[in-house]
Amino acid sequence: ENFTACPANATICDGTSCVLAEDNFNQTLNVVLSTFLTVMLALVMFSMGCNVEINNFLRHIKRPWGILVGFLCQFGIMPLTAFLLSLAFNILPIQAVVVMIMGCCPGGTASNIIAYWVDGDMDLSISMTTCSTLLAMGMMPLCLFIYTKMWTDADAIVLPYDSIGTSLVALVIPVSIGMFVNHKWPSKAKIILKVGSIVGAVLIVVVAVVGGILYKGSWVITPKLWIIGTIFPAAGYTLGFLLARIAGLSWHRCRTVSLETGMQNTQLCSTVVQLSFTPEQLELMFTFPLIYSIFQLLFALLILFGYRFYRRRHVKTKTDVEKTEKKEDSKSSAKINGGFVSDEMK
Repeated sequence: ENFTACPANATICDGTSCVLAEDNFNQTLNVVLSTFLTVMLALVMFSMGCNVEINNFLRHIKRPWGILVGFLCQFGIMPLTAFLLSLAFNILPIQAVVVMIMGCCPGGTASNIIAYWVDGDMDLSISMTTCSTLLAMGMMPLCLFIYTKMWTDADAIVLPYDSIGTSLVALVIPVSIGMFVNHKWPSKAKIILKVGSIVGAVLIVVVAVVGGILYKGSWVITPKLWIIGTIFPAAGYTLGFLLARIAGLSWHRCRTVSLETGMQNTQLCSTVVQLSFTPEQLELMFTFPLIYSIFQLLFALLILFGYRFYRRRHVKTKTDVEKTEKKEDSKSSAKINGGFVSDEMK
């Protein structure tokens, strides 16, 4: 009966998970996609760096209150949430481990793109992404050691330090070049930023669509993982925003911390999973990083559309502010000139 739920050519099928064999087309597409994404991601991060003032970036490093709040969210709230969700839904130990790996991952670069579109603090966003990626070298093994002891031997998890290091270099170098361009040619940097933000938004959609094609195998997994994959990113966004607000950060920084908390580096999670477990174990955990990435993107888009709708309805535009300031300046000068106010300014 288990095999009736899966295609005839499925390589793994036990009634809880079903994966089709990779064909040559998928392997070729995977290489092309990886090369394309590497180049495009570098260009997007270069454009994001064009929105970062070197002095503001250094200020966040010297006075790292925002970064510390983000650190607490990234390596405090997220691993704890993953642990509690795994216990609450009583999933299999090997599935709990993959949920924990996702919770211990650093922030993803997509958060920088969304933060730009919700008028977040780009200096803080990029600082948090960079620092969380760097600190992940030590915090991921530590968090996994603490939280997974009840499920598996910590020695069974192989952490790919080379992948984390590559992610850090791929992030830092283009951002640094973008910061330099913004420092030397600020007018050109603004143009690059606008183009890069649009390319970044398109890139997120392309990754989601092509990822669905690349992983076209049929998955039949326990509904508990789908529920956790839905709740987990939503909890990250919400708890990150609340903690940032409790810490006294401004609204635009609260939005930034929220996005940095909820948006995890799902590519790194997939790498850790594939390097650490056998095919028999992978059949129960193979799809969770993809499930999380889908819902973290959906919730991020909801936040984006909600903020844009709110801004259009309640926030004054730059033109409105200029008109208001002009009107107030005219009235204040009228007091000096004996109280005369023209009919146009009333």
